[in-house]
This record gives sequence, C-alpha cells and structure tokens, in this order.
Amino acid sequence: MKKLTTKNLVIAALFAALTCVMTMSVRIPIPGTQGYIHPGDAVVILCGIFLDPVVAFFAAGIGSALADLLGGYFIYVPITFVIKGLVALSGGLFFHSRAAESMNQYAAVILCGIFDILIVAFGYCFCEIFLYGWAAAVSSVPANCVQGVSGLIIAAVLYPVLKAALRQVVSAA
Repeated sequence: MKKLTTKNLVIAALFAALTCVMTMSVRIPIPGTQGYIHPGDAVVILCGIFLDPVVAFFAAGIGSALADLLGGYFIYVPITFVIKGLVALSGGLFFHSRAAESMNQYAAVILCGIFDILIVAFGYCFCEIFLYGWAAAVSSVPANCVQGVSGLIIAAVLYPVLKAALRQVVSAA
C-alpha cells in the first residue's frame, strides 16, 4: 500500500462520494427483484484502477454501502460493502499487476469490468441464497450481469477523462 497522504485520502473520499452519487442518481428498476441497475459500478471499477487496491476496497465499499443505506436497502449494506470492495480490490490488483502493464490499458479496464460482472453476479447470488432461497437468488444473476456490462461500458468511456483529470491533480502538487 502506498503512503496515505492527505491528497490521496481526499481523492479516495471523492471516489467514495462519487460511487454513492452515481449509484443513487440513475436507477433503472429491475422487475421482480426490488433492485435496480445503476452507473455506480463504473465508479467502483475506476476506484480499483486509480486508487491503491486496499484504499479502493474501502472507497468503493463505503460509497456503495452508503447508497444502499440511504436508499433503504439496509440488509444489503454489509453485503454490498464486501462485494463492491472486492470488485475494486481485485480490479486494482489486476490493473496494477505486471500482466496488465504488458497490455493495452483499455483492455485492462475491460478485464476489470469483467471481474466486476463475475464478482457482483456470483457474490449477490451467493448471499441472496440465504436471504431469499435458491430460485430467487439465481433469478437475479441476469440483471446483475446487465448492471455489470453497463458499468464496464461507462468505465471504459470515463477512464481517459478521469486519467487526464487525475494527472492534472497529481502534477499540480
């Protein structure tokens, strides 16, 4: 883990807030599941890309869990914290690995998005087995995959914009 400076802490807090806002700002209801599709997954993916993996875990987890708390999805707060945190952590570990260094950065962003799809779909399915039973849990997988694909697309679009913006912030110091 890199040294946690005030600037890095502020950037992590901004990512957590952005995750929360993007999760709550556009909600497309999923029929039959009480859930919704949102662009917050894009920011979760970007947390892993732009932050230290451990810091990304907390920024993505806190921002996503806060959106569930504020949105009234109380039972999902700890589940979301762990799942979205793991998405950012795994994406961050991959993006900052030697494997990702040797590939096109957009390909690495897309692979981080694929991690998101897999971890979210299977993570929520696993947890929902205990909450709602096997059939209901499995029925949520397609909607979680659609949410993940939308997050992947949005993250790929936002990546160059945030990369340029963060480069300016870092060079201004």
